[in-house]
Amino acid sequence: MILVTGGTGFIGRALIRHLVEAGYQVRTLIRPSQSSPRLPKGVPVEVALAALSDERSLRAALVGVDTIYHLAGVERSGVEADLLDVDVRGTLTVLSAAANAGVDRFFYLSHLGADRASAYPIFKAKAIAEEHIRRSGLDATIMRTGIVFGPNDGFTTGLAQLLSAIPFFFLLPGDGSSLMQPIWVEDLVTCMVWALDENVTRNQTYELGGPEFLTLSDVLKTILAQLGIQRRIVPFSPPYMRALTVMVEYMLPNSPVSIYWLDYLAYNRTCSLDTIPRVFNLMPSRMSHQLGYLNERNWRRELFRSAFRRKQ
Repeated sequence: MILVTGGTGFIGRALIRHLVEAGYQVRTLIRPSQSSPRLPKGVPVEVALAALSDERSLRAALVGVDTIYHLAGVERSGVEADLLDVDVRGTLTVLSAAANAGVDRFFYLSHLGADRASAYPIFKAKAIAEEHIRRSGLDATIMRTGIVFGPNDGFTTGLAQLLSAIPFFFLLPGDGSSLMQPIWVEDLVTCMVWALDENVTRNQTYELGGPEFLTLSDVLKTILAQLGIQRRIVPFSPPYMRALTVMVEYMLPNSPVSIYWLDYLAYNRTCSLDTIPRVFNLMPSRMSHQLGYLNERNWRRELFRSAFRRKQ
């Protein structure tokens, strides 16, 4: 049995679908909430109700489990995110419960740029969690990724909402020259499932990104071309952009932008281009080849419908 934390998230839903298609039995954690969980549709998956802070309920959820994919994180909550409580303490609680349950494999999804000395909270939190995992004694595989894109990702879809809704121009943080290495969600979860059956991936840390280095300017131009619209890209001071983003997040409960976007884009976050082909025998997709999902929805309408909807 495989337990997936964060199974209702964008990457988690794709991972569960791939694991089930590969013939594995999967269980996912659902935190106590008044809203309905966003489970992958049409996929048989067990559900366990447990909070990351409750080790007793986690132990019950781990009965019969030999592998954990730990994807749960809180960064998509933006300014309301408590990284210390969820990404750090939550990971510690999962590790303790996993050790007591005799879990055989532990997979952790981190970020390119994770560093305890980082000035950016999300990368500091991920690095601290990684350190706890390495010290846990569990057989762990850590995967650091670039920005992951795909349907409902919150990145390309958020940009599509803003580009569609705001006429004439788009504010670009700084000069837009920082490099990123977007990886398609289907490529990422393929690597994650493949790693489960390969002993060479045990106790390893992999840095995974797509097949190209792109600036934010490149990404915006690619999305604009996909949407068939034109906007003037206007450079904007990063400190003012951060203040504007925080204000928007407080005003709009389901803002398509997040303060952590700016952290992701603040400096180059890249890795070797040959890791996925060399280690996982997979040629990852270019971003421009996998953006068809952006044409399937009315992004302007979705932005205005979700702007004042209560955050889930």
